[in-house]
Amino acid sequence: MDSVETIKPRVDPQLGADAYVKKRRTGIKEEASFRSSKGVEEESKMDDGAVKLNSELSTSGSSAPESSASQSGGASDGEVVSESEEQGGKEGEKRVSTCVPHGSMSVIGRRRAMEDALTVAPGEFDSYDFYAVYDGHGGAKVAYACRDRLHRLLAKEIEDAINGEGRIDWENVMVASFSKMDEEINGEANQVEDRSTSSLLRSMGSTAVVVVVGPEKLVVANCGDSRAVLCRRGVAVPLSRDHKPDRPDERERVEAAGGKVINWNGFRILGVLSTSRSIGDYFLKPYVTPKPEVTVWEREEFDDFIVIASDGLWDVITNELACKIVRKCFDGQIRRRVSEGMSRSCAAKAAAMLTELAMAQGSKDNISVVVVELKKHLCYGGLKLKNPNSPSH
Repeated sequence: MDSVETIKPRVDPQLGADAYVKKRRTGIKEEASFRSSKGVEEESKMDDGAVKLNSELSTSGSSAPESSASQSGGASDGEVVSESEEQGGKEGEKRVSTCVPHGSMSVIGRRRAMEDALTVAPGEFDSYDFYAVYDGHGGAKVAYACRDRLHRLLAKEIEDAINGEGRIDWENVMVASFSKMDEEINGEANQVEDRSTSSLLRSMGSTAVVVVVGPEKLVVANCGDSRAVLCRRGVAVPLSRDHKPDRPDERERVEAAGGKVINWNGFRILGVLSTSRSIGDYFLKPYVTPKPEVTVWEREEFDDFIVIASDGLWDVITNELACKIVRKCFDGQIRRRVSEGMSRSCAAKAAAMLTELAMAQGSKDNISVVVVELKKHLCYGGLKLKNPNSPSH
């Protein structure tokens, strides 16, 4: 693994000396996006002070995180495999992208293999920035394929679908993009001659949560149990709903298609998959669908930031606590020591802090986080001032 450095996360003394995280080794790979990762079995432990980090941050009436972590046990170190940020254009430079600063980080956590992936593509299509987190299962191939292809498929759909008035039907283009991504995955499996390899590919899948940030709108497409949360006026606002097999409408859909939801170490489709929607998973169709739920949100003046993450974060951290931690990072109430050459943006530091807290809280999964700061709209200077050459929203 390249560019491995040792860093020590630091919490501001105002939050209490007990919250200082000690003896934490984190390998950093400074790439704009995740490319590859070796499976790592972690044996080291985090100091008890890490477990106290949540209680120090959760004062002032914030909801406590839903954590399965043992208060007596430490959390294993995770190998950081991705961190990136985008500061936007230079001052006075006019770009099509909305130039929203962001930071991201992926860690392998307690897993032996890395199956998460993320995409950050500012200006991928006119006047919009694209952010996505993919959580693979059964293997990483589907998540990596989504990372490399889904934003390009969406760009093509937008190009083909803009009507005579220059408007975009976001639900149609998102559904079409996810469907084509699913077809590509299954098509690749069909082309493999070796039967065992083909069967393996057909058993793989990935969740996907996509957030497209425009000057006036936020477009969210979710397929699975990754999640996007908006902080608006200091309040956590879920932008997506998790697709769990025991969600009443999802159970009804699965059973109507002839499938069953079985409680086998948690509710699962046919006792196998713990999410009811995903890309791939050929053997579980039609019960598991790649069709995303799409929502369009009007941006407001008091929108602060978005947190996009895999369930490795959300399994142990509530929406409210995640937003509170990011706000403290932005306000300078939490400071984090970084190695030379690493990103020093507030969004990148907040993403790193969330992954560290999730590991301290006992997350057993890969953890991928993207933080998008909405306050700094650099290119066109204001929330409602859009590029006159861009399509309408």
